[in-house]
Amino acid sequence: MILGKTVLWISILTFTTYGLVGFFFPQIPADFGSLGMLNGDGIAEIAATYGGLQIGIGLFCLIAALNADFYRSGLALLAIAVGFLGLARFYTFIVIPDPVTGYTYGAIIYELAIAAAAVIALKK
Repeated sequence: MILGKTVLWISILTFTTYGLVGFFFPQIPADFGSLGMLNGDGIAEIAATYGGLQIGIGLFCLIAALNADFYRSGLALLAIAVGFLGLARFYTFIVIPDPVTGYTYGAIIYELAIAAAAVIALKK
């Protein structure tokens, strides 16, 4: 239970904080990911994905950390959703010829580590 709670609380902090940055300052995550925001649709997309979605994941992890009825669901969300974020990022890193920055390396490490820890916590 300690590992699971730790994974949830780390996720609360990282997803909610990064989500708030993305929500109010979408240019920051766009710059991290080398993404162009060509018009209002682009700004809305970055704010929604890097802001709203991330805040939602962080708040669901908060519910899961505080309410035992949602504990396993919160870990399952991290294992599946964050795991596939990491797998997609890692796969792309392997197959594309273009270089990536520390942002991608850090995201791969974080996402796969959180997902793996969530899977281990779910098995206990």
